[in-house]
Amino acid sequence: MSTLSAFPINQRWPAIHPERLQLYSWPTPNGVKVSIALEELGLPYEAHGVDIGKNESWTAEFLSLNPNGKIPAIVDPDGPGGKPLGLFESGAILLYLAEKTHKLIPSDPGRRYETIEWVFFQMANVGPMFGQVGFFHKFAGREIADKRPLERYVNESRRLLGVLETRLAGRPWIMGDDYTIADISHLGWVRNLVGFYGAGDLVRYGELTRVPAWLERCLARAAVQRGLEIPKRG
Repeated sequence: MSTLSAFPINQRWPAIHPERLQLYSWPTPNGVKVSIALEELGLPYEAHGVDIGKNESWTAEFLSLNPNGKIPAIVDPDGPGGKPLGLFESGAILLYLAEKTHKLIPSDPGRRYETIEWVFFQMANVGPMFGQVGFFHKFAGREIADKRPLERYVNESRRLLGVLETRLAGRPWIMGDDYTIADISHLGWVRNLVGFYGAGDLVRYGELTRVPAWLERCLARAAVQRGLEIPKRG
């Protein structure tokens, strides 16, 4: 436990297996990225449910690890140089895990940067836009009489789906034959957009062919199915 004692988050979510990587998350599109990656990589880890419905991500203990107050976050007791490392932001965590294991990211420097490029594309574009569609279509934004914000985010989401559709031409995965963190980064958001948010018709998802086929391939992976349910909801 000594390697984790310097992290206040361990006081609220104590580790049963302190030698394992500690995941603090919730099954949201950002949260499941890391659990899916961990399941794909086979790294030993311990998952702690940070219930965003109860505002647990805004507690002092969680904020001590992630000052942005968003899930997920990790503490790796075996970080660089054998020292414990805490990280937040799902894209950074995906890159860290891939480089730690030398998996889910190409070894060729050019292809490695191309993979990171697509992770950044999700972080800066797909996630924020799809999330806004969810807010205005499914959640509190539905009460706003002015529908121009929804229209703006729907149109931008259609464009982003078109970018993915073009990218997947002749490719089973975003990076071609290699399933990588670029796919893991995107799959939860596309799944939520057409599933949980129920915005498939709005964004004309049915007019696409490659993105739906890619999502089916992603969801057929056993590690993805496991990761989508981690941590367990109460």
